[in-house]
Amino acid sequence: MKLTSKIFSGLILGAVIGLILHFSAPALFETLDEYLFSPLGTIFLNLITMLVVPIVFFSITLGVVSLGDPKKLGRIGGKTIGFFLVTTTIAISIALTMAYIFQPGNVDVNTTGADFEANEAPSVVETFTNIIPTNPVQAMTEGNMLQIIFFSIFVGLALAVLGKKTEGITKLVEQGNEIMMYLVNLIMKFAPYGAFGLLASAIGRMGLEGAMAMGSYMLVVLGAILIHAIVTYGSAVSVLGKMSPVKFFKGFIPAMTVAFSTSSSGATLPVSMKTAQENLKVSKPISSFVQPLGATINMDGTAIMQGVATVFIAQVYGSDLSFAQLLMVVLTAVLASIGTAGVPGVGLIMLAMVLQQVNLPVEGIALIIGIDRVLDMTRTALNVTGDAACALFVSETEKKRSGETA
Repeated sequence: MKLTSKIFSGLILGAVIGLILHFSAPALFETLDEYLFSPLGTIFLNLITMLVVPIVFFSITLGVVSLGDPKKLGRIGGKTIGFFLVTTTIAISIALTMAYIFQPGNVDVNTTGADFEANEAPSVVETFTNIIPTNPVQAMTEGNMLQIIFFSIFVGLALAVLGKKTEGITKLVEQGNEIMMYLVNLIMKFAPYGAFGLLASAIGRMGLEGAMAMGSYMLVVLGAILIHAIVTYGSAVSVLGKMSPVKFFKGFIPAMTVAFSTSSSGATLPVSMKTAQENLKVSKPISSFVQPLGATINMDGTAIMQGVATVFIAQVYGSDLSFAQLLMVVLTAVLASIGTAGVPGVGLIMLAMVLQQVNLPVEGIALIIGIDRVLDMTRTALNVTGDAACALFVSETEKKRSGETA
């Protein structure tokens, strides 16, 4: 919470100073922006972008390895992964729909990339055929994320099948992932200063309309999260888990609170498992399998943020996303959810990845960085709730199967 307080302070201070300079001293703002605000923001963005490729490779490879022997997946693994992929697809679809209905980025603001022109998007067929890399190293060098994700899944499957034969490589990947998580936490310590610089620069350049646009973006994300929690998870709990949604949310509130305060699915895992087992009566073996897996591959809240943020940034920059690009956003966000580690701040790294895939400027993150911490807390609470809903569903179906077998 200390980091949260610092980021709040940084964004408030940045917004206030940006507004004051925008109206009272434009010339002074230009000087400060050139030598202070923009450099702070650029350093933070570069630090985030620096980790995109390695964190995606390590996290997704480990996410696949964590499934264990593919034979072991069987029934429970199939249901779990199916549930996560379906709900993540629903989440990103809700996000894109709301972003187009409310159009939070359709405001007349000045951006540093006002002259930005998106490259022509590839066709849907090209998008799918290009997922398979001809050269994985080149894909990593160029930051082609869909190809990196595809290659990472293949490596993870190989490590899972080969087991003890390649446990040294698996250990190396685990250690690489630990290094990335440490670096993410290290970079997030710079976040208050990055948030200050980015927000001061953005608000100073855009004025009140820009601030209102950020507020609109935040409301759309929160609205999508609320709809997804109540409609998607509520329906899943009621229909698939045979439990009252009210009872479910009431019983799982302790874990949601911890997730909100820590912004970390991983840190919340012990509490979320204990709460699911004791309050929701999820069987311990299923809880122990489904919820840790969910902390790795189920990131509906992050997918919602990526969907709304991508459309928001495209609207601000006056770029119309084609159907192929929207499909790319859905596909990338769903696949990225496999590799979005459950620690604070990784959502921004994954957003940078999505923006690159649809030819939008990564600098657009500056428009949302200031309020992302608040949304990060909210979407983490959504993520762990989805893990619990899936565990309840799998537990209920396995209970029925056991009854039928008996």
